[in-house]
Amino acid sequence: MQQTTATDVDRIVQRYVAVWSEPDAKVRRDDVVRLWAGDGVEYVEGAQFRGHDGLVDRVAEAYGLFVGSGDYRVSHDGHVTVHGDIVVLTIRLEYAGGPQAGEVAWAARVFLLLDADGRILQDYHLTVQPLPGT
Repeated sequence: MQQTTATDVDRIVQRYVAVWSEPDAKVRRDDVVRLWAGDGVEYVEGAQFRGHDGLVDRVAEAYGLFVGSGDYRVSHDGHVTVHGDIVVLTIRLEYAGGPQAGEVAWAARVFLLLDADGRILQDYHLTVQPLPGT
């Protein structure tokens, strides 16, 4: 991305956080295609997810396990750092209900390397707070 504006970054972060909570598979696929470059890759917990098909499957699986189950909701901590074509944020899974509702269950620092069009080329999740029992 040649010049990343605050508006660009806000839009990317909002869309990135939202894609993990999107219940509609078609909308979720379209959002993945808009967010990630065709050759984009996500690195998480020793796994790699490549290209739109791999990323669509990855996001759908995460949605089903965490948000779709009703156990968690996705958020970020509100702090975003930008350096050139790199965006850094902390994404979180918060308990959706019960006595722990709203408390953070899991968190990861996310590093997004953007291409010239503002789409994600590389997406790194570095866990800073593992899920209990993992």
